[in-house]
Amino acid sequence: MITLLDGGMGQELINRSGDPPTPLWATQVMIDHPGLVQAIHADYYAAGSTVATTNTYAIHHDRLRDFGLDDRFAALHGQALAEAQAARKAAGGGRIAGSIGPLGASYRADVGPEYDTAVRLYGEVAAILAPQVDVILGETIATLAQARALLDGAVKTGKPVWLSVTVEDRDGTKLRSGEPVAELAAIAKDGAAAVLANCSAPEAMAAALEALSAAGLPFGCYANGFKQITEDFLKDRPTVDVLEARPDLTAELYADFAEHWVGQGATIIGGCCETTPAHIAAIRRRLTDKGYQLT
Repeated sequence: MITLLDGGMGQELINRSGDPPTPLWATQVMIDHPGLVQAIHADYYAAGSTVATTNTYAIHHDRLRDFGLDDRFAALHGQALAEAQAARKAAGGGRIAGSIGPLGASYRADVGPEYDTAVRLYGEVAAILAPQVDVILGETIATLAQARALLDGAVKTGKPVWLSVTVEDRDGTKLRSGEPVAELAAIAKDGAAAVLANCSAPEAMAAALEALSAAGLPFGCYANGFKQITEDFLKDRPTVDVLEARPDLTAELYADFAEHWVGQGATIIGGCCETTPAHIAAIRRRLTDKGYQLT
């Protein structure tokens, strides 16, 4: 049985809206275009995804405060949850994963609060998400310390927590921090329901999966379609226009990768930034043609 996640949300929002990207990324598009998140969720469900990932990745106090929007923290989470719930209802079923992105910035090991503050902030988001989701999904975790804090904050909700790390694009055995992916196993044993890798090059995922399998938990991955994570994106308050999509990563090529991941034992797969409903549909066709059941 394979759990088929959805694909990218933030980049899909940027691409469909036609708006210039801002440091608030997917959150800004959701504010400016109510209903677009729901429409994208609906397209992923129609493509074969069994899970909708909420558009809550970047809704953190540290992101909102700089733009005078911190008073909308709870309301923005509520909007994202409502659009996911509406899409699921229209689809007649499916699950919802409540996304929590890293505090500070994506891909960076040099930013973020100390442990106690991080646990409190991750726990605050998890508590908002938990009543309306089936699983808490901690995404794009770049360090072991981030993983520990996110897990410790989220497990208090009682919902299953999936920990997903981002790995080096040229060496999937290492987190973006340079720490070994295999060391996530010691953290995951304290309450994680699954371990994954996300938002890294698809070529890096085979090595990441081998390392993640050591945790003895369900494991999987969902890769991005960027050419590379550039130095400009690792600066403070970046915008995604400094990243480029890979023109070679067709839906069928991505399905080739996904088929290989399943062959390694992955049971949770999907797509991240710059993957689309077409990529998810290609995975669904490939796996069902091979006799796999999706759940």
